[in-house]
Parts: sequence; structure tokens; C-alpha cells
Amino acid sequence: MSKTVALLVGGWSAERQVSLTKGKAIESALKEAGYTVRVVDVCKDLTKLVAELTPKPDVVFNNLYGRGGEDGTIQGLLEIMEIPYTHSGVTASATGMDKPLTRIIAHDNGIQVADGKIATKEEVLAEDVMERPYVVKPLNEGSSVGVTIIFEGENQLPLDEKSWEFGDRVLVEKYVPGREIHVTVLDGKAQGVTEIIAPGRFFDYDAKYHDQRTKLVTPADVPEDVAATAMDCAEKIFNAIGCNGLARCDFRYDDSKSGSDGVYFLEINTMPGLAPGSVALIQPELNGYTLSSLCAHLVETAKLHNASWHEKAHDEAPSSKTAPARANG
Repeated sequence: MSKTVALLVGGWSAERQVSLTKGKAIESALKEAGYTVRVVDVCKDLTKLVAELTPKPDVVFNNLYGRGGEDGTIQGLLEIMEIPYTHSGVTASATGMDKPLTRIIAHDNGIQVADGKIATKEEVLAEDVMERPYVVKPLNEGSSVGVTIIFEGENQLPLDEKSWEFGDRVLVEKYVPGREIHVTVLDGKAQGVTEIIAPGRFFDYDAKYHDQRTKLVTPADVPEDVAATAMDCAEKIFNAIGCNGLARCDFRYDDSKSGSDGVYFLEINTMPGLAPGSVALIQPELNGYTLSSLCAHLVETAKLHNASWHEKAHDEAPSSKTAPARANG
């Protein structure tokens, strides 16, 4: 009998539509691989979600992006329900979503990051944080949501205070000129290097999902030491955070510097988009995977990350023979 896989799509983050769109490709791939698929459109309703995961599927394929889906929230629920799930666990997911914390971990593991500071919205608007050019980012969003680059000689405000909905603290990083390169990591092994050539200022939300002029060059046309450094750094951060399954690391490559000195880690995405044309699929495809076989691999390697805790809880739970009798009255 084939496994039943609950495919989680939607969610309530700014990336809801992306999840719904890419989820269709994953649904087809899972069915092609022979699984019975139950698609669950997740909303911010815990009772509804638990009901839709009852009876429990064999595995949950997590295809939720952004807050709620890749920050440890949904992972915590699945741990409580004891349903194995794809991608990273609670701690790694929460850490990967926290950009400042990930920067610290990367730096402590010898990985180069751009100078950066956490500032208040007021400090950012007053431009009291660092000299231009710099990048303004939410602390915990994906798909470049809320990201702005501020160059010299521009009148553009660092952020729109009225529309900013990402909290009172902001990450400000020194802008690294040059090129953007991405590395997919599967089971702790880097799969390759892709250069992102976007038509606008950077690889923003529109360039990721709408602009047909965006080019993903794989393998990236970069020096061997640059590619090797990016892949090594991606593996290090994947393992340092404790990721599982599939992830993607994003870098800037300042090609005005000598070799690997120009490689700067930006962030890790523990729930990378997975569909035709995605970096997280393009690189594994070069190593023999198809979307269907990659999805199957993620299902077969899905797990509960707090397995020892679950085992202890079961060992300590009173059995029918030892459970205390309920008092009358």
C-alpha cells in the first residue's frame, strides 16, 4: 500500500500565493511517484488544521513558505501530533528564518558576511545606521519581501513607515556589489552553484516569480575557487544550523575582489521553492534527480526531529495496567 502524504499549501504569510502555485507541481510529482496525496490548504485555524490531518497521514510534505510555515511554527504542531515531515525541524527552521541569528552562526563558523546592524525603524528613517549603499531587510521574511537597496544620490526613503508591517526592528546590511549566486544543499551536500541574473536592482519578489527576463545560469560562470567556497560555506551553515532535507543558501559575489575573498553569505532558506525552474530543483536535476524523484526522496527521509523526546514520552506514559484508578464522586 502506498504512503499517504498530506501536502501543506497556502498558509497566511506574504508568500501564500507562491505556495499554492508551486504546490500544484509538487502534488503532480508526488502522485507520479505513487503516493496518495491529500492537499491541505493551511489557514490560521489550528482546530481546522488538526481535523484535516486526522486521520494522521504517513508523512507531511511541508510546502509552506514564510512566517508560520518555515519558522518552526507548523513544525512544532507536527512534532506534537507525531507526524513525520519533510525539510528541517523546529529549531533549524526558526534559526534559518531569523536572519540576524543566522548571520552570527555563519560568522562563528568562519563564513564571511557583510557588515550589518539591527536598528529601529526610526533610526533607519533618520539614516543614522550606516553610510550608503546599504540594504534594509525585515528580520524574518522570505522571497525578498520588504527588502530595499538604498544607493548614493537617491531620494528614496529606506522604508515606507505606513506600509512597513515587519516589526519595530530592522536589519541593515552593507550593500555588496557584484553578482548573486545560490547553492542548493540536499542532505548536507551542496548540489551546485547558480548565478541569478535579474533585470532590476536585485533578485526581488517580482524577479523571482513574475519577470520572464530573469535568468538562472547553472552552473554559474564563476572561478572554481569561488564556486568551491560558496558550496563549502553552504554545507557548513546547513550543518551548523541542523537543517534536514533540502535548503538553499544565497550569496553575493563581489567579483572586483580576489577569488573567494569576494564571497559573502546572505541567508539560508530552509523551505526553498520547489517547482520547475526553481534553483532548488535545477541543481539536483544536474545530479540525476527529477522533481518526482526528489519529492519522493524528501518523503522517504521525512522524520520527527524530537524523536528521543517522543520515545521518552511514550515510555513514561501510564499503561492501562499501571494507570491510577479514577476516584469516584
